[in-house]
Amino acid sequence: MTSRIDQLNRKLGHNLRRLLRWFIPGLGVKRWVLVMLMGTTLLGVGLAVLILDVYRTAPETWWLPALSYLSLRFLDRTLRAVIFGGLGLILLTFGLVRLNRALLRPLMRPGQPIVETIEGYRKRERGPRVVAIGGGHGLATLLRGLKAYTRNLTAIVTVTDEGGSSGALRRSTGILPPGDIRNCLAALSDDEALIGQIFQYRFPEGTGLEGHSLGNLFLTGMTDITGSFEKAVAEAGRVLAVQGKVLPATLHDVRLMGDILSPDSSTTLLVKGETEVVKTAGKVQRVWLEPDNPKAFPPAIQALLGADLIVVGPGSLYTSLLPNLLVPEISQAIQASRALKFYVCNVSTQEGETEGYSSGDHIHTIEQHLGTHIFDLIICNNRFEGDLIEGVEFVTIEQSVMDEYMLYQAPLADDLTPWRHSADKLAGVVMDLFYERTGPLANGEQPARTANGATPERPVT
Repeated sequence: MTSRIDQLNRKLGHNLRRLLRWFIPGLGVKRWVLVMLMGTTLLGVGLAVLILDVYRTAPETWWLPALSYLSLRFLDRTLRAVIFGGLGLILLTFGLVRLNRALLRPLMRPGQPIVETIEGYRKRERGPRVVAIGGGHGLATLLRGLKAYTRNLTAIVTVTDEGGSSGALRRSTGILPPGDIRNCLAALSDDEALIGQIFQYRFPEGTGLEGHSLGNLFLTGMTDITGSFEKAVAEAGRVLAVQGKVLPATLHDVRLMGDILSPDSSTTLLVKGETEVVKTAGKVQRVWLEPDNPKAFPPAIQALLGADLIVVGPGSLYTSLLPNLLVPEISQAIQASRALKFYVCNVSTQEGETEGYSSGDHIHTIEQHLGTHIFDLIICNNRFEGDLIEGVEFVTIEQSVMDEYMLYQAPLADDLTPWRHSADKLAGVVMDLFYERTGPLANGEQPARTANGATPERPVT
C-alpha cells in the first residue's frame, strides 16, 4: 500500500513539474494564458451579472431554488470563490493543453512532449546568427550539428563543382551545380532521417538516370519552374522545412582554375575545372576563378555583415573553401564583419589537394586569400586514432601554429569515420567557444554543452 502511494505521489509530482514547465521564461505561453484568464474572468463576470439579474427579476419558478443551490450559496463566500476559481483554472489549463496538443500534433516527433518541442524551438529561434562557409561533406556535417543550437543559420556554398551529377546537369542545362547546395539543404532538414534521405537518393545504374540524385533533379526542375536558381533553392528549403538558409556564394557561372607544380618540380601546369585540380598530379600552387571578379549573391553579403559568428570550414581546401573566398565581395564582407570568426581545420588531408599538409599549411593557404590574422580562433582535431581510408592521413598540429595563433584543440573526429568530423562534437565545441567569448544569452540560458555534457577547456595559445 505504501509503495502504491509513493508511486502515485511521484507520478503526481512528475505531472505537476511538466505542467509548471509551460510557464518557464521564453516559451511565449504565459502572456496568452494571462489574456485567456482575463477573457474568462470577464466572461464569467458577465454571465454572473446576467444570472443575478434573472434571479432577482424573474417570477418564482422551480428552477430558481435549483440555481441558488448550484451557486453554493449555503457555503462561505471565500470558500465558494476558491472552489469556482480552482475549477475554472483546472478546466482552462486542461483545455489549453489539449488545444495545443491538437494543433501541434502534426509537427511533433513521436515520444516528445509538447512543452519540450516548444521549448527547443524557442531556444533555437533565439540562437545566434551563424554563417558557415564551405561546401561538400564538411559544411553539411557542421550544419547538421549546429541546427540543434540555432535556427538562425546561413550556409554560403561554393558553385564551382564540375563532377558527377552536378557537372552533368551544369553542362546539359546551364544550371549552377546543385550538389553542395543539396547536401546542405538535406543536412538542415527538420526531418533528415526521412525527407533528407529522399532528397539525397541516387538512382542506380540501368535506370537511365544513373549517377543523378533526386535532389539535384528536383533543384533543376524547380529552377525551370521558378525561373531562377536562387528561388529554386528557397522553395526547396520550404519543402524540406530547413532550419536556416542555404545561399550560393555567387550566381555567376564561374570556373575554378589552378596552377599545379608537376611531381618532379620541373613545370607548372595550368588546369581548368575543379575536377582537373583534384585529378592532376602535383602540388597546387594557386587557384582562381574565371571570370576573376564575379559579383557575390547580395543575401550572402547581408548575412555575413549581420552575423554573430562566422565559421570557415571544414571542407576541401582548394575546391570547397577557397572558391567562396575568391569571390572578392565575400572576402571583403568577412573582413568587415564584426562577428567572431572561427576557422575549423580539416581532420585529415585530401588526396589530390592537400597531401602532406599540416594545420599550418591549411591556415596559411586560407590567409593568402583572406588576409592574415582574420580569425579569432583556430579549431583543430587532436584525436589521431582509427583506421583512415587509403591516400589520406591525419592533419598534424605543429608548435609554430600554437605559438602564432589562438588555437583550440579537441577530439573532434567521428568514431566510425575518423577522417571526418563528428557533427555533434564539432557543433558543441563551436557553440561553447562562441558563448565563452560572448557570455550567457540575454534571457539567462546557459551556454551549450558538448555531446558528452562537458564544458570545453580554455583554448591553447
